[in-house]
Amino acid sequence: LFLATLTYDTLRFEYEDFPETKEPVWILGRKYSVFTEKEEILLDVTSRLWFTYRKNFPAIGGTGPTSDTGWGCMLRCGQMIFAQALVCRHLGRDWRWIKGKRQMDNYFNVLNAFIDKKDSYYSIHQIAQMGVGEGKSIGQWYGPNTVAQVLKKLATFDTWSSLAVHIAMDNTVVMEEIRRLCQSNFPCAGAAACPAVESDVLYNGYPEEAGVRDRLTLWKPLVLLIPLRLGLTEINEAYIETLKHCFMMPQSLGVIGGKPNSAHYFIGYVGEELIYLDPHTTQPVVEPNDSGCLPDESFHCQHPPCRMSIAELDPSIAVGFFCNTEEDFNNWCQQIKKLSLVRGALPMFELVERQPSHFSNPDVLNLTPDSSDADRLERFFDSEDEDFEILSL
Repeated sequence: LFLATLTYDTLRFEYEDFPETKEPVWILGRKYSVFTEKEEILLDVTSRLWFTYRKNFPAIGGTGPTSDTGWGCMLRCGQMIFAQALVCRHLGRDWRWIKGKRQMDNYFNVLNAFIDKKDSYYSIHQIAQMGVGEGKSIGQWYGPNTVAQVLKKLATFDTWSSLAVHIAMDNTVVMEEIRRLCQSNFPCAGAAACPAVESDVLYNGYPEEAGVRDRLTLWKPLVLLIPLRLGLTEINEAYIETLKHCFMMPQSLGVIGGKPNSAHYFIGYVGEELIYLDPHTTQPVVEPNDSGCLPDESFHCQHPPCRMSIAELDPSIAVGFFCNTEEDFNNWCQQIKKLSLVRGALPMFELVERQPSHFSNPDVLNLTPDSSDADRLERFFDSEDEDFEILSL
């Protein structure tokens, strides 16, 4: 098994650099030219938090697995898309990670939220145990919908970030529901729009008073996740242009999905290829060093990112967006409406002002026996993962 995993990882590291093409490279809402901005492209990719399989972490639940190799790829992808939301929230989209450069405290606060230990907000431990409530046993493979539901539940405990997480079900985004969710007064918690007060007192790696500040804001930053099925067994070509446009929006958090039984975090595209970060590399768990600092280099992908043809994408995905302000959300709505005018682009979801009366609560995962054919299909494709490293050889 060790040799099989090593071979798989080696193949990934031999991926070619970006092709010499006039086609623009889009990374999470940013447009680049391969000819003049290659270093900027790679720096942008490297700055994304990269979560992979880990081994030798504390046992999940005290007696469970100490590694997620072979089953945790979608959980790691969920961590990556949510980490990008926290980076946008606390550091901003323009923030960059540079090897060896001292980073600000908020960067380590974000990173600590995903470390492999039971008391981190979005750790593999928390996701796996919260997934039990969604019908997934620890060690079982997740689909995009399930991991989105779990992350939404975990975000309610993250008072430091104070996010409004909305999962749009039934291929429908209801603007009224999102505004109602985001426009409630809440304690402001140290984001770019409401800077944090520097404090030496930390609780679980976070400012102790982060969740109980007096300042109030009128818009709670929004993480919007939209689980979709873009075909039956393969992606419908009619959706490809719309999917590309999602990566062009400044609110883009990317897409989680992949090939059957192999999840990836897609951050952009060039031509007819998707650009992604791959969690299928097993690394040792990271522990703070003697001075209490957390070595962070293994959380950044420092080689050219992987690419794959859009046509190879499994049709079950979840698309993510982050709207820090109400203006961001209104701008996103306008862009989605304009997408319907793009020639040859079939809308992946519907944007409506109010929820149609025949819809059920869109934030509840429907697991009842009389659920729709689409729900049954998703559960079928969410079947337990095989050890992809061995199958791919």
